[in-house]
Formats: sequence, structure tokens, C-alpha cells
Amino acid sequence: MRPVRAEELRLAFLLLTRLPVGPIRGAAPGMAASSWAWPLTGLAVGAIAALAHATGLWFGLPPIMAALLALTAGVLATGGMHEDGLADLADGFGGGRDRARKLEIMRDSRIGSYGVMALILAFGFRMAGIVALTEAGPIIAALLGLSAASRAVLPAALILMPPARTDGLGHAASGADPKPALIAAGIGFLCLLPLGLGIALAAALAMALVATAVAALALRQIGGQTGDVMGAMQLLAECVGWAVLASLA
Repeated sequence: MRPVRAEELRLAFLLLTRLPVGPIRGAAPGMAASSWAWPLTGLAVGAIAALAHATGLWFGLPPIMAALLALTAGVLATGGMHEDGLADLADGFGGGRDRARKLEIMRDSRIGSYGVMALILAFGFRMAGIVALTEAGPIIAALLGLSAASRAVLPAALILMPPARTDGLGHAASGADPKPALIAAGIGFLCLLPLGLGIALAAALAMALVATAVAALALRQIGGQTGDVMGAMQLLAECVGWAVLASLA
């Protein structure tokens, strides 16, 4: 791997996980340039979740407890940044009167009732999906593939959506080069293929549609993307991926 690609990969892990990958050597690459590797961070998070899930089952835990272990491991690996984004988006869009107020609420570190409800529903939905696949499908491939593919939809949003703020992660990560987004999309789809071509196509389409819906809502509500929008987009894409797998696998 060329040194610049290695540093982009390292930056992707520093941005989207809490995994120890060491510091950037030399000048840091741009956030948008690192976005091709975002599905690879998802693959690592999915592997950690799969290991926790398998460990729970090995110790004789019921599927629902093993699913909770998998979700907990994923949250620890990412620092809960995607969950934080979903909660902030729900609070801002649900409680703000206008664009300025919505952005203000989204930046507030406190969580409101909309955020709490969104997190409960998202956790419950993913837990139900994991339990369903544990009993009827390829759970390890699902944990790996959905974690990677749900992050593969994010780079395109950085290109197609303007930043809603003049500062923050969303502004810093925005870019115009489509190459990283195309590479990310390809990696994400490849990670779904172990589930079967038909299921991979269905899951990829469903996640793309959900990401588009979140993007359209964000454009209407606040005029663009932020880090919170990206986090919510990932989590909701993963949720719909579990729904597809549970219905088809």
C-alpha cells in the first residue's frame, strides 16, 4: 500500500473508531480523501462485534444477550459516535423551530426525549435483526457486511450535499472528488457479497435509498450535512440492512 493510502486508512480509523492505530506521520491527508477507507473501519468494527457475539454464544448465552454483547462491542469500538449523531439529529429535527435552532440543538451535548426514543428504537431494531440472523442466517457475514456497507454510503453524501455549517466535522470532511466515494461503494458492496448476490443487491439498494431519504430530510431541515447527519445516516442504513437480511436470509 502506498504511504499516502496507508495514512488515509489510518485517518479513517482515527475519525470513525476508537481503535489504536497510531498517529499520522507527516502532513495529515484530507478527511474526504480518507473516505474510501470508511467501509474498512466498518469491517473492523463488525469483526469486533462478531467476536463478542460468538463469545456470548460459546458461553451459552441466549441469542438476545449475545446480540446485546455485539452491539455493546460495536459502541465501544466507535465511541458511540454514530449513536450520538442519530440522537442529536432526532433532537434537532424534532425540537427545533427553524434552521438555526435545529443546528443549535444538534450541537448541544445534552440528549432530549427525541434522541432517547431514536436510540432505543435503533438499538432494539438492530438487536432484533441480529437475533433473527443468529437463528436463521449467516450472522458473522451479516455483522461484517452491514457494518462495512452502512459506512460505504457516507462518502457520496459528502460530495452531493453541501455542509450545513461553516465549521465542524461535516464541513471539514466535505469534498468534490468522486473517486473515494466510488471506491467506498465498491468495497461496501464486496463486503455484502458473502451473503449472496441477490441479498447483497437488495441490501445495497435499501441502504442507498435510506441514505438518500436522510439526505433529503437534512437538506430540507438544515440545508446540508453535518457530522450528526452522517452518523444518523450510517445507523439508519444499518437498520434497514438488518430488515432486508431478516426478511430474505
